[in-house]
Amino acid sequence: MSQPFASSSAFGIALVSVAGVLWGTSGTAQHLGAAGLSPFWVGAAQLAAASVFLLAALLLSLRRRPPDFTLDPRQAGLRWSWFAWASLGIGGYSVFFYEGVKLAGVGVGTAVAIGSSPIWAGLLQALVLRAPLALLWWAGTLISVAGGAAMVMGKGAGGAVSWPGLGLCLLAGLSYAGYALINKRLVGHMPPKVVNFYVFTGAALFAAPIAWLQSGPPAFTLSALLVVVYLGAVVSGIAHMLFSIGLRHISGPTGVALSLVEPVAAFVLAVWIVGEHQPLSAWLGLAAVLAGLLVVVQAEMRAQRNSTQAQVT
Repeated sequence: MSQPFASSSAFGIALVSVAGVLWGTSGTAQHLGAAGLSPFWVGAAQLAAASVFLLAALLLSLRRRPPDFTLDPRQAGLRWSWFAWASLGIGGYSVFFYEGVKLAGVGVGTAVAIGSSPIWAGLLQALVLRAPLALLWWAGTLISVAGGAAMVMGKGAGGAVSWPGLGLCLLAGLSYAGYALINKRLVGHMPPKVVNFYVFTGAALFAAPIAWLQSGPPAFTLSALLVVVYLGAVVSGIAHMLFSIGLRHISGPTGVALSLVEPVAAFVLAVWIVGEHQPLSAWLGLAAVLAGLLVVVQAEMRAQRNSTQAQVT
């Protein structure tokens, strides 16, 4: 009886891991073609491009096979406010992350934002949803977070600490964790294409005015436009579709923890394509991230087995 559930969990873990690899290509893509565009506009335009891509995918799927219910979330027992909160989560992550990194520095800001998100997710799961996670999950997550910090800070982080920057990066991690937990609930009731279209459209409407206030009108070059299209269609559109489908089979906090695959992919691409030289501490951090994620996967599979056995008995 437990084998189908184990296979389902493995399927979800695989999809979220592939999404993390796609997210990890964003830094290299921006380095190669979007250097002249404000980071705020990169984030806002990425969300807008994702909305257009998801709309096209949704319309194509509707032509092939109409859904069993209308596109009105209320028909599926959902509330529009949940979509609004999810949009604020993914849009807030973009805004808080870019501003936080600007103040705290790329290495420290990235470590705090990405590293804090699974910790926030675990705390929200325990305190808000009243479903605390196993100690094994926490052990694996903390090992991966420590490894991720070693990877992105391997080159050192000189200068004074920006506490406002660190605070914004913590808010970025909290925003993403909240988005993931709400998204898991939404995709349990509606097709992921529908959910992601609504969420990313709302996020784009939230992020664009902030980008305008922070950076003025955008100055797109052809290379920047191509990068934004790639980021919107692949890094946001396809990757978040995979992430949403994966969340149907695993817990929200585990999905967030597995997003630590992102810095691993970014690290490999930086070495392989950009030609960056990484110190030994960064390579040890890479090993720690992978080891910690293996523990997280083991904790998720064990939780699924225990849940299945409890249902059977």
